[in-house]
Amino acid sequence: MQATVYDQTITKLKQAGIRVTPQRIAIIQYLIASTAHPTAEQIHDDLAANFPHMSVATVYNNLGLLTDLGLVEEMNVADTAVHFDFPLQPHYHAVCTNCGKIVDFSDPQLSEVQAHAAKETGFKVTAHHLEVYGLCPECQAKLAHPNKA
Repeated sequence: MQATVYDQTITKLKQAGIRVTPQRIAIIQYLIASTAHPTAEQIHDDLAANFPHMSVATVYNNLGLLTDLGLVEEMNVADTAVHFDFPLQPHYHAVCTNCGKIVDFSDPQLSEVQAHAAKETGFKVTAHHLEVYGLCPECQAKLAHPNKA
């Protein structure tokens, strides 16, 4: 039986000697299920009903820990808020410059970037990050027809 992403994540936490608290579990499950690239505040707001005593600081601290362990990606995009992503598979991001929407995409040719960079520079490349910016289809439609809401 193959371990799920959740099981693998919990195992990594335990191997690192990190307690697996109910709040931490809820944050991990939320991120695994989310495709919205939420902020810490969004995660807090969505989990508040089940964890009324959990602070935004607790969410930030857990996200920092998960980021440090390489389980979660921190994204600084067009707006001022930091977004978080649980990368279930290697992917890139398209960011709307109007509404801030973030959409995942993948491209097999882009995965060759690390090998090319290593060959060109002599670096031992361990990671890369790509974001493209533009207008999402919804914002394109709104801007093309500003009187329709």
